[in-house]
Parts: sequence; structure tokens; C-alpha cells
Amino acid sequence: MAWPTPQFTRKEVSRAGRTLARSDASDEDTLRAISVLSNWRACHGYPINTFQATLRTRLKRVDASAFVAQRLKRLPSIVAKLKRYPEMDLARMQDIGGLRAVVKDVDSARRLHSVYVNKVLQHDLLTTSEYILTPKDSGYRSIHLVYKYRNKETSAYDGLRLELQIRTQIQHAWAMAVETAGMMLNQALKASRGSEAWLDFFALASSAFAHLEGAACVQRHAHLSKADLFDMVRARAAALSIEDTLLGLAHAAKSIRHGQIQGSYFLIVLNPESRVTTMQAFARDRLGDAITRYNHIEEEIASGKPLHAVLVSSQSMQALEEAYPSYFLNATQFLTHLKPVLHP
Repeated sequence: MAWPTPQFTRKEVSRAGRTLARSDASDEDTLRAISVLSNWRACHGYPINTFQATLRTRLKRVDASAFVAQRLKRLPSIVAKLKRYPEMDLARMQDIGGLRAVVKDVDSARRLHSVYVNKVLQHDLLTTSEYILTPKDSGYRSIHLVYKYRNKETSAYDGLRLELQIRTQIQHAWAMAVETAGMMLNQALKASRGSEAWLDFFALASSAFAHLEGAACVQRHAHLSKADLFDMVRARAAALSIEDTLLGLAHAAKSIRHGQIQGSYFLIVLNPESRVTTMQAFARDRLGDAITRYNHIEEEIASGKPLHAVLVSSQSMQALEEAYPSYFLNATQFLTHLKPVLHP
């Protein structure tokens, strides 16, 4: 297949990012900037694809039950990030192309991290963020590795940034529950914006999970005993009717599959108001068609339609739903992990 290649210089990409960060840009300038961004994002498809093949091989030696997902960052998320950090250079944004490895426990996460840090790669490791050792104040826990892609055979992609996230199953369930609740409330909980009650609950739940995993909790909860922490989680969960609310979402959600759900790339579109998720599969040689359709959906989102969309690659439908349960309004795995805290 013909993979998308950069059609604009990095200076043009940076300029497009600055345009999208402005609130006073003309419609004409904004449309051109989005065109540049769409091509720039699509170009991350090839590097992600080659990077994930190595990741799957390494995972077999660390945790055979682990799963991998890859995705191109949503256009609204890219624009929101540019607006939130006006000094950010779009050509250097680190997570436009992302891969995620979800392993069974903290030990497996650290072993996979060690494999990448201690083994020489042709790609340049730019940064490592260890949010398991030092969780974010929101409760987010994971390990992030950011690489600058290098490949002598395909130099057109040299310099693109890729982000590898390593999470445990519990950490992944927590992160997806935050997204699910954010979609339900129409609030950016993932970016720590929105209902303080919900944000406080998820931070406490993360610290409780850290106790279950034998890992570090959020710093502001470090002084709490395990018993006191669990009591606070139970109180917050009761006040928000967490179990009934999240289970109700999963039961009310509906999925519509277009054609046979077999392929390499999947476009998932969620309408949180109707609680309907649609899925469309694309064969490996139809990535261009998938990106075109993805761009069209994002234009609808920009015009005001209440949709969330993501274009991902996954090993199977089961792995897809495990990797992106928030797009199915499914937080049952989170509730399963939370059960020992709520009902000891």
C-alpha cells in the first residue's frame, strides 16, 4: 500500500499549529491549517505500524496476555492541546502517533520499560515519564516513552515523534473510566477539567488501586492510611452513585457494526447523547480511505455534532473493546477492580 508521506515542510506544520492555537484566525487560514495537520497526522501511520511490530515481539517475553493498540490522536484533542499550550510546536508534538501496551501488573510494566530503556534501538529515546512511581495529581498512572523515529529505508518519516504508553490492567481500566465519565458528563475530566466531585473521586480511586498494586499513590493522599483512604472512596462513590451510574451507561449503550468487522484499522464513533457506537473496519491497504473518513467525521464534530471519534489499529475486536472501552461507554472493568475497595 502507499503510505501517506509529508506534503508540507516542518516550518509549514509549525505555522499551521500556531494558526490553530489562535482564536482570531480567519476561516480560510484555519481550513488550510487543518489540511496541513491532517496530512501531518496521517504520516504517523507508517512509523506506528513498524514500531508496534517490535513491541508485540517484546511483549511475548514479558507478558503473553498483554494487548497492544495504536491510534492517531483525535484532531479536536490536538487543537485543544495547542490552545492549552500556545508555546507548543505542532511539528514536535509527542503524542500524535501513539501506541499502548496493557500488561497484567506493575512488575510486567517495569520489565517492559526496562527492555526498551536498556536495549539499543535505531530510534532516539527523547523522554521517559514514570507516572507509576510518581502519579499525576489527577491519579493518572502509566509509563510514557517518547521516541524520535529513524529509519534508513524510509527517511521521509525521520524525526516524527511517537509515544509508547505502558499501563497495567488496573491503570488502564481507571483511565478508560475517566474518559467514559467525561463523555457522559460532556466534561474534559481526562484533562483535569470539570466536576470537582468526579475528579476527586477518580484521584482517590487511583490511590486505592495503587495500594492494591503495591505502588505509589497520589502524593496528596500519602498521609492517609489504607483504611481511611478506602473509606473516602466509598463515601465519594456513594455520593455520586458510581456503580449505578456507570453500569447504567454500559447497559444502555448500543453498538452498530458496518459490514464485517474484520480489518486492520477501525474507525469508532460514539454519540454519547444517543449512547450509540458505530464501528467501521478497513483493510490494511485502505488506511487512506480510513483517514479520509476519519477527517470527514471530525469535520462534523467541528460543526457541532456531539460525537467522539478515534481511528485505531488493534489485533481483534476483543482487543479493540478492551483497549477503548470508553467508546462503548463500558466501565465494567473499572468497577470490577473497584469492588474490593467498595465491598471489602
